[in-house]
Amino acid sequence: MKKIVILTGAGISAESGIKTFRDADGLWEGHDVMEVASLEGFANNPELVLDFYNQRRRQLLTVSPNKAHVNLVELEQDFDVQIITQNVDDLHERAGSKQVLHLHGELLKVKSTVDDNLVLDWKEDLVLGDVCPEGNQLRPDIVWFGEMVPMLENAVDIVAQADILVIIGTSMQVYPAASLIDYVPENTPIYFIDPKPAVNKSQFENLTIIEDVASAGTDKLIDLLNNVNVI
Repeated sequence: MKKIVILTGAGISAESGIKTFRDADGLWEGHDVMEVASLEGFANNPELVLDFYNQRRRQLLTVSPNKAHVNLVELEQDFDVQIITQNVDDLHERAGSKQVLHLHGELLKVKSTVDDNLVLDWKEDLVLGDVCPEGNQLRPDIVWFGEMVPMLENAVDIVAQADILVIIGTSMQVYPAASLIDYVPENTPIYFIDPKPAVNKSQFENLTIIEDVASAGTDKLIDLLNNVNVI
């Protein structure tokens, strides 16, 4: 069974009603990203940061996976599918995807501010005074700007095993996630799904661009994979 590695970004969740990472003016929900997505921001105003993620968490619990998420589950009937997502939502898992690696953490999890390995499932609001079993303040289990991406090496290993690479709803301009494409084996077919693709065919060999939103684009991807008989 061929291995499809799928890199997903904010574009795949946009059709579920989750806003993309930042607005055109560089703000995230009206905030400078460094105010709400950095250790410095957390140190300066922890209440603001916790409230910001509480709002995101509440919103996530009101939305559902869309057809793009479901289409990726359908691919598991014929392929070994591994998803590497930059998203912090759980929509892939809720749709039924079995193998999902979160590069940037998970919104429905929190961790100790002292021990990164002490992670808890969390669906409620998180406030100052909420502590881990060891008595330390909890924080969102999100990789903030300036922090290491702990799952990056795992993601590199997965991409290096790809028979087919699919990129959905991400510009592939933000590092280190954007570097993953450099580890795909030579001559591996690459499918790029985005309504405004930030790549062109001259940049990569065997690149197929599907210029569409994630739901319609994954419909076309399934048709293409069936037609070229790659199963």
